[in-house]
Amino acid sequence: MRVDRFLSNLPRFNRKQVRLLLVERRIKVDGQVVSDPHFDVREFSRVECDDEVLQAGKPPRYFMLHKPPGCVSATSDPEHPTVLDLMSEPDLHELHIAGRLDFNTTGLMLITNDGSWSRRLTQPQTKLAKIYYVETEQDIGPEYAQTFAQGLYFAFEDLTTQPAELLVLGAKSARLSIVEGRYHQVKRMFGHFNNKVLRLHRERMGPLVLDTTLAPGEYRPLTAEEIQQI
Repeated sequence: MRVDRFLSNLPRFNRKQVRLLLVERRIKVDGQVVSDPHFDVREFSRVECDDEVLQAGKPPRYFMLHKPPGCVSATSDPEHPTVLDLMSEPDLHELHIAGRLDFNTTGLMLITNDGSWSRRLTQPQTKLAKIYYVETEQDIGPEYAQTFAQGLYFAFEDLTTQPAELLVLGAKSARLSIVEGRYHQVKRMFGHFNNKVLRLHRERMGPLVLDTTLAPGEYRPLTAEEIQQI
């Protein structure tokens, strides 16, 4: 957000006052004196006026968690444990989930307080592949891969899914790559063939791969290299 817009959004300043503050060089962003109204203020920037803090600029945080079955992808829930209940971190209320998983779906979950980062990860326009290991009730036929590659029509949303890649691993197991995250998408895709998904496990989101050293319910901070990959 432009610094002049950021300041104008605060109830204490009007537009005329904002212009004067910038001209008089009374605004600092991350320790730098700012006079250009177009200067970019980010979600984690520290903004000061005459040494008074207007935005504290807490550091961004990024975590990888191995989601177990039986917990919800939410920050709070009155009935069930949530993935945040698995974490021992300060200010958990500031974190959100980048790419939810169903109640009994397991695997890679990314949790952050950086909204811009999580949007890049989950927006369909970025076309970052989400890789799932799937086990089904019935055999997976050769026609599945062709149908998934063409896209499936979902009447409820009145849309056709983006092409998906299916690698059959066994009679009732496969690895599926999709670039969207529609409601129960994987289960609905296999449901097109009246084949029930018995196990669903997310292995990867874009370049980020679930750390195999993490047991279900465990988590760790992302490395600097992992963060920069998104």
